[in-house]
Amino acid sequence: MQEIRVPDIGGFEGVEVIEIHIQVGDTIAKDASLLTVESDKASMDIPAPFAGVVKAVNIQLGNRVSEGDLIAMFEAAEVSATPPAPQPAPQPVAQPSIPAPTRPLPEVPPPIAPKDTPNPIAARAEFAPGKLPHASPSVRRFARELGADLALIPGSGARGRIRKEDVQAWVKGELAKPRGEAHGFALPISPVIDFTQFGAIETQPLSRIKKLSGANLHRNWVTAPHVTQFDEADITDLEDFRKSMSDDAIQKGVKLTLLAFLMKAVVNALRTYPNFNASLAPDGENLILKQYFHIGFACDTPDGLVVPVIRDVNQKDVMAIARDLADLSARARERKLKAEEMQGGCFTISSLGGIGGTKFTPIINCPEVAILGLSRAEMKPAWNKASKQFEPRLMLPLSLSYDHRVIDGADGARFTSHLRLMLSDVRRLLL
Repeated sequence: MQEIRVPDIGGFEGVEVIEIHIQVGDTIAKDASLLTVESDKASMDIPAPFAGVVKAVNIQLGNRVSEGDLIAMFEAAEVSATPPAPQPAPQPVAQPSIPAPTRPLPEVPPPIAPKDTPNPIAARAEFAPGKLPHASPSVRRFARELGADLALIPGSGARGRIRKEDVQAWVKGELAKPRGEAHGFALPISPVIDFTQFGAIETQPLSRIKKLSGANLHRNWVTAPHVTQFDEADITDLEDFRKSMSDDAIQKGVKLTLLAFLMKAVVNALRTYPNFNASLAPDGENLILKQYFHIGFACDTPDGLVVPVIRDVNQKDVMAIARDLADLSARARERKLKAEEMQGGCFTISSLGGIGGTKFTPIINCPEVAILGLSRAEMKPAWNKASKQFEPRLMLPLSLSYDHRVIDGADGARFTSHLRLMLSDVRRLLL
């Protein structure tokens, strides 16, 4: 008999058990799901560390568990050792031939030096991440329900830990202030309307993910002054190259999508304009510039929108990024993402190109300071200065929303212009 205990679940404590997939007598394979737990941010499955037969189940629905808690007792199955099959030696892969662009490259305005565009926030930049508020998941949930910002609340617990009483005291203090002086607090409550007086209705509960993301989106929209810059990128040559590499990618078990190329282009733009790869400190006095490049992408699931994060995109080629995109997307739809796989993003891309539309205004995924929206690409006539005639070109709509406290309009336009330059000539993505 062997014990199965809760593994490392990203540092969360007291997460709720919402599904149990085993019962006494079941024969379970290695990595099969034992139970599903739900934190404030996501649901995650706990896999079996080895194969065996379930002899006892030590948890019930609704229990709250932490790392190390006992889940079940297993009788391990005997596994015969089978030598691994020899793997064929890797064959050298010929480098693809990248065609030259078929039209002149777009011009990008040069970045303005700091001495020409004084920025009091950037002048106080810190090159290290700040400390997050120290509070339990239940206290964080309580603060969200009241519209309280934990970054503004001093903690009275051990090592500055924020307690429920601290949140209540802060809320009382904010309510005691004269109208209009409260900072970081909720807006007036919407009126309650009885819709049955107008006709028949049906009430459907929101999923937990939509409830949490809705509260976060509302907070982000209210606290960050949004500006959206619209632009179009000529991806005719890039799309031709992507299609030419599709067969090679399929042989490697990868679906090569446009989003993988977009991520490489975004990293190049973030290097050129580091204020976009930053976060505003909670006190609003400093800008935290990040030395890493973790890119999130909005993923539509049956339960709502989640944002998995691909780490160190600057260190990966397009094939590796495409492989990560496919893996994270599949596990997001199956509710198998780990909490840490949705944390630490620097910049987010939201793509609606597979659905439709021409442009939209994406909401910033705070504490990030910018987000890029992609709509459906379409053929449009474009003027070619060299041949002095119109040509059909595949144009990709770009919608860049940014936090106007950190980024001004000129740099917003420069950022999208830089993306246009990268996407118009696929060779630049290799630099």
